[in-house]
Amino acid sequence: MTFVQIIDCKTDRLDDLNRLMDTWAEQTRGRRTAGHAVVATDRADTKHVVEIVEFPSYEEAMRNSNLPETDRIFREMVALCEEPPTFTDLDVVRDTQFNKAVAARMFAEMSKGNVDVMDELVAEDYHDHDFANQRDTVGLAAIKAEAAGYLAAFDFTFTVERQLADGDEVATRWSWTARHKGDFMGIPATGKTVTGGGTTTFRFEDGKIKEGWWHWDVMGVMRQLGMMPS
Repeated sequence: MTFVQIIDCKTDRLDDLNRLMDTWAEQTRGRRTAGHAVVATDRADTKHVVEIVEFPSYEEAMRNSNLPETDRIFREMVALCEEPPTFTDLDVVRDTQFNKAVAARMFAEMSKGNVDVMDELVAEDYHDHDFANQRDTVGLAAIKAEAAGYLAAFDFTFTVERQLADGDEVATRWSWTARHKGDFMGIPATGKTVTGGGTTTFRFEDGKIKEGWWHWDVMGVMRQLGMMPS
């Protein structure tokens, strides 16, 4: 179970605190168990500083606490604060990353042949970068038409292998299996089953997909269809 520790302190020495965190990160490289750390200041009181640190589990957090560098850095942190820091220990019982869920839903609906889901998930001025295309595709109507063309050529079944989120972007590594049932790049339906994979990065704005970058094995698909030598 993911474990999160929240550290509250009062200090007007934020720069020194950040340098201290940089030192700890450098000195514990390869041994620390913390996976994510956020330092934030209270908009109503800039002296109120909150650090949020995420660990894979409580046990991993305790391993991290037992590092000699962690103990030393903590004592230096206390010296920077106006009063002793307070700690809140939390077991995470729900962790919903909404943009990741939207990206996963996009692939699930494409597997069903549902192009119209883009009306809900994609921005009107969406900008698509597909390295299999000579030009970018811009606009909701244009990307729907392009997706409909692919779905007319193949009955895709996508599998989401892994997702990573960073800020307003979500990277999804996926694989797919499809039967070639219609024209693709001038090649009529062969009935062949092809497989492939790739990575798509979506950038979100106001809860919708605003921009996308596609890297996929188009050459592999062409070889499987006999469009080029293996």
